[in-house]
Amino acid sequence: MAWNEPGGGNNKPKDPWGGGDQGPPDLDEALKKVQEKLGGLFGGRGGSGGGRGSGAGISGSLILVLLTGAVLVWALMGFYQIDQQERAVVLRFGEYHSTVQPGLQWNPPLIDEVIKVNTTRVRAVSFREIMLTKDENIVEVRMSVQYVIDDPTKFVLEVRSPENSLQHAAQSAIRHVVGDTRMDLVLTEGRAQIAADVRTRLQTYLDNYQTGIRVSKVNVDESKPPSQVQAAFDDVIKAREDEERLKNEAQSYANGIVPEARGRAQREIEEASAYKEQVIANAEGEADRFEKLLTEYRKAPKVTRERLYLEAVQGVYANSSKVMVDVEGGNNVMYLPLDKLAERSASGGRGRSPLDSNELRELANRVADQLNIDQANSGTRRGGR
Repeated sequence: MAWNEPGGGNNKPKDPWGGGDQGPPDLDEALKKVQEKLGGLFGGRGGSGGGRGSGAGISGSLILVLLTGAVLVWALMGFYQIDQQERAVVLRFGEYHSTVQPGLQWNPPLIDEVIKVNTTRVRAVSFREIMLTKDENIVEVRMSVQYVIDDPTKFVLEVRSPENSLQHAAQSAIRHVVGDTRMDLVLTEGRAQIAADVRTRLQTYLDNYQTGIRVSKVNVDESKPPSQVQAAFDDVIKAREDEERLKNEAQSYANGIVPEARGRAQREIEEASAYKEQVIANAEGEADRFEKLLTEYRKAPKVTRERLYLEAVQGVYANSSKVMVDVEGGNNVMYLPLDKLAERSASGGRGRSPLDSNELRELANRVADQLNIDQANSGTRRGGR
């Protein structure tokens, strides 16, 4: 029998689902139930049975308005502003999407994550370390590092904690540099060079780690020995200062003595050169005189020989104040006090000055002539006998 065949006493068609007198579900009734539930949620009431069609239309419009408002609110939530000193790293579903520049931007909320990073603000980190120097001394160094974020993408994504990595890298760099430096340089004039070396090494470490950090400046704020040995280090520093002072005094003394010694040495060299030239000139003059005298001697040997003898005697007498004369053929020696004779001659001359060399030479010649005469007379007397 077909599902719509008449049956029963009331001649109603049979329900093919076996529902007896119940018919198929009513759509209006279903919409009415939904409307009542929404009305309960928003504080409204369902309409009467006669307003079923109008209630269904109102409920559909309300749902559309709610959906439109939700979409509008979601879209408005996606707008944001990036300042001039900032950059933004956009992650879409947790994966890197793009790096946003300054200005008004929009990204779908709940889908994209926007991380703003200030790339112009100078950050600083400082720490204090106790370490060994190259000459195996212990020093305490306090250092500060100033840095900026140069690459926001690497800063956000490549390293989990860039600041901690920076501090660890800085500690490693300062230990490496101080370990290659002597203690006196760490404590005194070598601090600037240490800061420059640490900055170079630290930047190399950060670039290798891809932290996106650029080191702008490194300062060695303080370097000192540990407090337990401060007194000993003070004594060492005082000794170095004394050493430097003594070096300066020695250098000042040398600056005064060395030029004077060089001047004396130069004077001695010049005097020696002058003496050399004088000796050479005298030797050349004597050689020239001897050559000329040899020429004259060859012309008149006897006269020249006599002249040379007289000149020699004259030179000896001129430099002698006393003369001892041995008379030939006699046993006596004649003593001629030329100095006394010169004094008598000077006193007898009523205030005359002492005899000069020429007068003394003339006197010696007269004495020699007289001796020759006396010797000749004595020879004549011996011959007559």
